[in-house]
Amino acid sequence: MGLEAIFFYLFSAAAIVSGIFVIIARNPVHAVLFLILAFFSAAGLFVLLGAEFLAMLLVIVYVGAVAVLFLFVVMMLDIDVATMRAGFIKHLPVALLVAIAMVLEIWLVVGPGNFGLEQFAAPAARAADYNNTAELGSILYTVYMYPFEIAAVILLVAIIAAIGLTMRKHPETKYQNPSLQVRVRKGSDRVRLVKMEAED
Repeated sequence: MGLEAIFFYLFSAAAIVSGIFVIIARNPVHAVLFLILAFFSAAGLFVLLGAEFLAMLLVIVYVGAVAVLFLFVVMMLDIDVATMRAGFIKHLPVALLVAIAMVLEIWLVVGPGNFGLEQFAAPAARAADYNNTAELGSILYTVYMYPFEIAAVILLVAIIAAIGLTMRKHPETKYQNPSLQVRVRKGSDRVRLVKMEAED
């Protein structure tokens, strides 16, 4: 067994075990930490496949942004673990049925009948100066240019919709208008001079 196979089994076992602990961990913070370990293990598998750009993207986007965001949100929220786990036993039979169905579906899709060196030849070894980022960009902006642009438009629409949903004005909420604040005149708008007769 070569060194690459050893690392493959190591990263695969770490990804599977950490994914299981994400589900069964009682503490939400521990679940997020196991999720980060699963992301790192998947990044290691990408490196073994020669996709260094995807590995770096997985670490930067998911570990550096999404997982850290999950961790801060979980730590800031006061989650009642006992209440959250109250209905666990009640829904356990249905959850087991769904889990078994998902495992069977995964086995039918990625089982040995559809994947393996018998169906697909091993990829050819690349030279040391091979740049998979350039190859990925070349394919993305030539072969898959239109799907890429459609996905970009969909993401732009989603961002605008999210901003529109969060920027709703409520009549009971007081808002500041900077343009009116800048045009305020000291004498007539903010200061009122009152003349009173002197009294003894």
